[in-house]
Amino acid sequence: MAKYSESASKDVARALHKRKQAIAIGLSEARAKGKQVLNPKKASRRSI
Repeated sequence: MAKYSESASKDVARALHKRKQAIAIGLSEARAKGKQVLNPKKASRRSI
């Protein structure tokens, strides 16, 4: 059983997506200005 309604879950997911985009844009702008920020994460390669 869901703890929240489906529409509430969608609203939360949308807000988190916007937040992640805002953080990415801020980091990108800081890099463009020459500020020292963390490097973008590279896809990890696992050998199975």
